[in-house]
Parts: sequence; C-alpha cells; structure tokens
Amino acid sequence: MTITVKYFASLRERMARAQDEISAAGIATVADVWRVATHNAEFPPNALMAVNMDYAQPGDRVKDGDEVAFFPPVTGG
Repeated sequence: MTITVKYFASLRERMARAQDEISAAGIATVADVWRVATHNAEFPPNALMAVNMDYAQPGDRVKDGDEVAFFPPVTGG
C-alpha cells in the first residue's frame, strides 16, 4: 500500500531525486504526503501539486495507489 510521489523541475533538483514511494498508512492529505516524503521540509512558496494528474490543494484527500506530484509554478507565453 503505497503512494507515488513525483517531483518536477527545480523541486526535483532540490530533492535530488525524481520520485519516492511512501507508505499510505497514516496519510490523509496532500500536505501529509509532502511532510512524510520530505521529512518535514518546508513547503516551497508558490509550489503546485496534483493528485492523479489533477491540480490539488494541500488539504485534498489522498488514498492508497494515488500519484501525487509537486512542481514549481508554470509559466507560458
């Protein structure tokens, strides 16, 4: 029972890895995923998150088998 955690762009560089697998036990929200995966690291300002490729908020619920992604703000032109 795991949750896949993915990091993109500068967050991948900051974490020094692209992906983690964490136990789903005791995880209820996106914020919990960040806390467990990063060992309580401060959440980067303006970072975005997604659950199963849908934009999410820190308080959104997660469950076993979900994929949670963290990435910096996206700009385009």
